[in-house]
Amino acid sequence: MDKQFIDIGWGALLLYYTMLLIPLAIFYSLGLGLTRSLLWAIVRMTVQLFLVGLYLEFLFRTNSLWLNLLWLLVMLSAANFRILGDGGIGLRRFVLPCMWALSATTLTVAGVMILSLIRPDPWYDARYLIPIVGMILGNCLRGNILSVQHFYAGISKDADVYRQRLSMGATRFEALRPWLALAMSNACRQHLASMATVGIVALPGMMTGQILGGATPMVAIKYQLAIMIAIFVSLTLGAYLNLWLTIPRAFDRMGNLCEDVQGSTWKSAKSSRRKKH
Repeated sequence: MDKQFIDIGWGALLLYYTMLLIPLAIFYSLGLGLTRSLLWAIVRMTVQLFLVGLYLEFLFRTNSLWLNLLWLLVMLSAANFRILGDGGIGLRRFVLPCMWALSATTLTVAGVMILSLIRPDPWYDARYLIPIVGMILGNCLRGNILSVQHFYAGISKDADVYRQRLSMGATRFEALRPWLALAMSNACRQHLASMATVGIVALPGMMTGQILGGATPMVAIKYQLAIMIAIFVSLTLGAYLNLWLTIPRAFDRMGNLCEDVQGSTWKSAKSSRRKKH
């Protein structure tokens, strides 16, 4: 299949925006109070994607190693602060270990995929490096947030049980293991479900993009299989490493969870439950 992709005109896209009047009308009729949030989200989405599109076109033209690495640093930093903010743990205390865990796992898994499977020339080709790292990072973000949030909120809630396990002679790993297991389960469950239904319930993003770009379905499937594996490995390893690197900074010498971590994670967990309801 050697077809050119079909471009979308700016005028047609602007006209397509009028479809958003439908959810706006529904929100207004039900008095949901989401009209302003939707308008703000639309403006932010449009401006951010437009600016990123301009910058990516510049990256693709120049294809400079250092500019590509600089953009990866921006992506990793933004994801790191999102994890810390949504996870409800202190920025100062955990910014470095979380950044290390996120960078090490994402770049390692993406590097293996690019260097061993795709093998572009040069290896830092922005057309492959930036989208692949972006897809892995974006999909791992939710898993990392859930693992951090559930782990520290669980310890905060069951502090007496945790201390009892320590007093009975358990090592730190043995005492924390139930909450580690629960946090990892929450982080991975959603992606496992998507892996089990991919291709049947919905065509995933990379596969759809490849097909729209003119690739054959079988080529698109190979790329999709590779990225799904990369995402799950990076999600699992990143969430696990993230927890273990933050643990030494989260507990005091007596093995108790530090008060600032305990308070922030518990408030974040309650806030997340209120949003679900």
